[in-house]
Amino acid sequence: VGRACTTRTTNRMGGDLPARGNFAALTPADIEHFRSALENGGGGGGAVLTDDKSLDDANVDWMRKYKGASQVLLLPRTTSQVAAVLRHCNTRRLAVVPQGGNTGLVGGGVPLYDEVILGLKRMDRVVSVDSSAGTVVAQGGVVLEDLETALNEHGMTAPLDLGAKGKCQIGGNVSTNAGGLRLLRHGSLHGTVLGLEVVLADGTVLDLLRTLRKDNTGYDLKQLFIGAEGTLGVVTQVALLAPRLPARVDVTLVAVPSFAAACAALRRAKRDLAEILSAFEFLDRASLVLVNTQLKGTEDPLPETPAPFYIVIETASSSIEGSHERARLDAYLEALQKEGVALAGVVGRDRKHASKLWNLRERISVALKHAGAVYKYDVSLPTEEMYDLVEEMRRRVAEKVAAGAGEFDFSGVSVLGYGHLGDGNLHLNISSPAGYHPALEAVVEPFVYEWTAAKRGSVSAEHGVGVMKPNELRHSKPPAAISVMHGIKQLLDPKGILNPYKVLPQSGGGAGGPSLLSRSKL
Repeated sequence: VGRACTTRTTNRMGGDLPARGNFAALTPADIEHFRSALENGGGGGGAVLTDDKSLDDANVDWMRKYKGASQVLLLPRTTSQVAAVLRHCNTRRLAVVPQGGNTGLVGGGVPLYDEVILGLKRMDRVVSVDSSAGTVVAQGGVVLEDLETALNEHGMTAPLDLGAKGKCQIGGNVSTNAGGLRLLRHGSLHGTVLGLEVVLADGTVLDLLRTLRKDNTGYDLKQLFIGAEGTLGVVTQVALLAPRLPARVDVTLVAVPSFAAACAALRRAKRDLAEILSAFEFLDRASLVLVNTQLKGTEDPLPETPAPFYIVIETASSSIEGSHERARLDAYLEALQKEGVALAGVVGRDRKHASKLWNLRERISVALKHAGAVYKYDVSLPTEEMYDLVEEMRRRVAEKVAAGAGEFDFSGVSVLGYGHLGDGNLHLNISSPAGYHPALEAVVEPFVYEWTAAKRGSVSAEHGVGVMKPNELRHSKPPAAISVMHGIKQLLDPKGILNPYKVLPQSGGGAGGPSLLSRSKL
């Protein structure tokens, strides 16, 4: 405490981190101020943590690719406490990283240097549920799975579902504009968030917390904070639309002969299943094999029909019998087989079986982590061209394998593709059990970003920008748009204390501070 972290560190994967900003260093007086604001006067203990275990966990992201050197983790319980912390940090020019469940994949929720970590996990109260209006208000630290459980008790459901739902928090979901598995049905958080309470960098509490469906009174300021990744303010409360909980859900896995067939199945699903369609996902054969190889309790549900691609479809019914909806699903699957679009398929027999089918798609990311080093990319592309990027990347790796010996052995590298086919979101993964290497990264970057830009796609579909992709923002945003974004940041956070080094490209270069295990691993 009392000495800024300024040691220069170079990314092991090549390239530099942004240099540490002109921020103050934490002092013992700051720690005492935080204890007074958060723990004294009936606030309770455990709100100001400086022990190694707590800091080790909070300084490293879930993928263990970014590691900061923060010396304090703050855990407020109320909005007023968040405001007090930010007011002090702004006055002192102490950089702050808001942190939710720390499940992000682009380094947005961990420090790069010695930033103060502001964790929201103790702000975990579901404030209100209105089953008539179909709305819910929750503090930012409510875990998504806990929110879903609370809503289910009222016959309602959250408008998003993520693989990390057991740990991610709703404030973080909003701050990253998380997409997930049911965006096809419910739309993005830009549409389902009705209101927010946000604390600005100087401690001002911006009360935009409304549950109104209609509010046409000037600029819709809440939209600025959805997807801003904590760079403009800290989300402390969220008001959301909460749809009715389906009485019955069917999950179907279908083997298809090509990616074109998967797209054809999607087109027919939008026509034949229409309003009962909740999710439409795809994975390639390599992804299925990886899951079954790396994770216990998984198996190929169609072992007699190996296929290059699989689609996972979820449909919802308003009645427990769901006879009409199930008849539509059966007719749809029969049509796919008659047209040669489907090779085989299986519908979940019960909730447990349906969960096992979903896990084959949801747990690919976990399987990749078990397999070793992985470069991960999250891009939006025209639907029918999504998989072209996977095939082009395989060709690039194959060329290196054919070239023979070099500074890196490419023979063990595999390229996998899966994602949200229903909304044009590809997750491209380059798995390298031999580890990360600059020669492999040079094959991948900047090619992935340039290829995506040429298709007028987005270099970040749902994972955000974080610290990984600020310099790639130019591939998806014109200079004028980036300039406006800088202007908004300057207006709301003139000292730049909120989540520095994230989202927006920095002027100048340089590196320093914590180790970056892999800039490219999403």
